[in-house]
Amino acid sequence: MRRNFQSVAAQIKLIALDLDGTLLTSEKLLTSETKAVLERAAEAGIELVPATGRFYSAIPEPVRRLPFIHYAITINGAQIRSLAENCVLFRAEIPWRRAVEIMELLDRLPVIYDCYMDDWGWMTQAHYDQAADFAPTCHSLELLRTKRSPVPELKAHLAAVGHDVQKIQMFFRDPDLRTRTMTDLAQRFPDLAVTSSLPRNLELNHSEARKGNALGRLADRLAIGPEETMAFGDDLNDSSMLCAAGIGIAMGNAAPEIQAEADYVTASCDENGVAKALERLLCI
Repeated sequence: MRRNFQSVAAQIKLIALDLDGTLLTSEKLLTSETKAVLERAAEAGIELVPATGRFYSAIPEPVRRLPFIHYAITINGAQIRSLAENCVLFRAEIPWRRAVEIMELLDRLPVIYDCYMDDWGWMTQAHYDQAADFAPTCHSLELLRTKRSPVPELKAHLAAVGHDVQKIQMFFRDPDLRTRTMTDLAQRFPDLAVTSSLPRNLELNHSEARKGNALGRLADRLAIGPEETMAFGDDLNDSSMLCAAGIGIAMGNAAPEIQAEADYVTASCDENGVAKALERLLCI
């Protein structure tokens, strides 16, 4: 354990929750057991904040419908959204010319890629047509099919629109190439954050677009101290958030390096791990 969480558990006022592999089961469901515990946490006055790599409209409706969700950290921290005010409180985006430069490099690799722009996914038609060969799960494929608009050529589309990019995501078939590319991208583009949230993907964001940064910004806005925050996650894009929170909790299904840096490891997402941790640590 990185810190003694027992001394601060009683102070928690904000809980940031990754979605895929964390709050949601492997079938992308919010269980009734977990929902009930979240309701009790909200009744206790705790602010509950989804913190996801997805853009807001791609968050499953059962989560978006929860009446006690007032804020959302989306796109790996590239955006903080106030739901009550229906506005964006913070954004950190990649200049579109920089995004095109990155995509020109990716064109040399046997990958498919997309980008998030204007809170939606965009993808070259030829890559969209190959999605079934690259998507790691049926749920990933469904998201690629339903939350991406294919365009004839993505770089040309960015140049024509001229809007900055919220995230670039790529998918690999070769895990060794993925590992090498992650190192290469981090060295070539030190101004970007390189993370992953799925077994076959890499994600590129603006360097300020990290879940941990977004958690800190939102906590400051709400006059909540870092020691009064808790975060749950399972993969590399959750690392900064678990480190920034007063208590960082890894799921039982989390990547080994995420478990190693967490204060506490709970059960897996398919075993209501979020609910079990909240019941044990916060006695709710």
